[in-house]
Amino acid sequence: MQKNKPDYYNDLDKIYLKIWDLLKVGLKNRDLPFHIPVFICGSKDKSDGRIVVLRGVDENEKKIWFHTDIRSNKIKILKSNPEGTLLFYDKSEKIQLRVSGIIKINYQNDKTIKSWEKTAHLSRQCYLGDQAPGLTTDMPTSGLKEKIDNLKYTLEESEIGYKNFCVIETYIKSIEWLYLAAKGHRRAYFDLNKTKLEKKWLIP
Repeated sequence: MQKNKPDYYNDLDKIYLKIWDLLKVGLKNRDLPFHIPVFICGSKDKSDGRIVVLRGVDENEKKIWFHTDIRSNKIKILKSNPEGTLLFYDKSEKIQLRVSGIIKINYQNDKTIKSWEKTAHLSRQCYLGDQAPGLTTDMPTSGLKEKIDNLKYTLEESEIGYKNFCVIETYIKSIEWLYLAAKGHRRAYFDLNKTKLEKKWLIP
């Protein structure tokens, strides 16, 4: 049971600072829950969610991003409806974030070039499959050739994966904060879609 309330408990300004701190720390530390949020997008008749890896946080431009395969089904969804939400939850912090915004699909541009150059040898494996993620198959498979599956490919050979690589940026419109506390939950809403940041309390 929580004995002491954090300094941001009743302070919207401090909550907003805490949000960006959690995102930045989550970006750097792969062992923290904020490193792997759930990304949710949808069309008129279907919503879909999946775990992604947080790859970038820019507080000045109010955006965060992750990498994916251009052939994945979520790309088709985002082209029809360029809105998405990233759901974060940290049990130890007792904090949930719902970060919603407009999506930009970066493909073979300056953003993807810079991100691809920073992508580790091992991580490039995800983009070296001959077929698109999600296609049906007659047998269990990683979707990768044996050489690639066994990491027996060079960095130079991995360059072919760039054609499947893209960066999904979320330009944040709003953030909803929920703090779970034994002595009383707190919930807040931040509207980043206007010239001036708007903050307000919500009923948990």
